[in-house]
Amino acid sequence: MKKRVVVIGIGIFGFNVAKNLYEHGIEVVAVDKKRESIQQVKDYCTKAILADGTDKNVIDAIGLREDDIVIVSFGEDLAASTLITLHLKQLKIKNIIVKAPNMEHMLVLESVGATEVIIPEKEMAGKVAKSIISPNILDYIPLTDDYMICEIAPPASLVGKTLADVHLRSKYHVDVIAIRDTLTDKVHMVPTNYIIKDSEVMVVIGRTKDIDQIE
Repeated sequence: MKKRVVVIGIGIFGFNVAKNLYEHGIEVVAVDKKRESIQQVKDYCTKAILADGTDKNVIDAIGLREDDIVIVSFGEDLAASTLITLHLKQLKIKNIIVKAPNMEHMLVLESVGATEVIIPEKEMAGKVAKSIISPNILDYIPLTDDYMICEIAPPASLVGKTLADVHLRSKYHVDVIAIRDTLTDKVHMVPTNYIIKDSEVMVVIGRTKDIDQIE
């Protein structure tokens, strides 16, 4: 059965999530009570529904399946987010992703059944700060508080050398798991004898403090 995502609340966040998923071939159902929001998203989803997403009857009418992914994006309206999350939990929806404005809302939503709570402003702030602290790091995925996988632009001192030459593991305790060519998007997996080029990025895994030391 084809994966289906239901996005309830089509603000800036909800619209962009729906559009990105739809453009990648995912079946997307968008729900919002504002006509202008539905008009905006109707060309970027499989089905656009003009209705109040907090209404249990509306949710029941959609015919949600347990394996659907439901994304709830009501901004700062904690009451609405909580009510719909509770109802989705009662329907045994396995993946309930809810947007929240702060940590306090996140704790409430997690306690009533949200499987994942996203605070976009917090995550973006972290990425901006990281780009200033470590300008070579282009993107990253935190694994724990101490470890992460990230894409890093190779410093000039590494360009033209092989990974075996630069001894990243012994010097920085960091492992390179792939090299990605930014011009072609071609990926070379675990390229121990690969010569590093300035048009490529290294995908590395290690402790954050060690990755920050690469120069």
